[in-house]
Amino acid sequence: MTVAFKNPKNRACMLVEQQFNWAHNAVRAICERGNSLLRTTFKTLRNASLCPWIISRITAAALVILHIEHGRTT
Repeated sequence: MTVAFKNPKNRACMLVEQQFNWAHNAVRAICERGNSLLRTTFKTLRNASLCPWIISRITAAALVILHIEHGRTT
């Protein structure tokens, strides 16, 4: 699991750390929008408290249904 770099106390982030943070935030934003879309579309995913394996299967099925509804193949 990767964690975004924090600003050190006595210095600014190095260029590599800034690039990593930017890339991390960009990917996270896409994932958050997708998660939001799935949870608002399918009420089952809002308060699910099942086994993670079962939740992942339900989420995968919901994602396939959502892609079919929106006419997307990728």
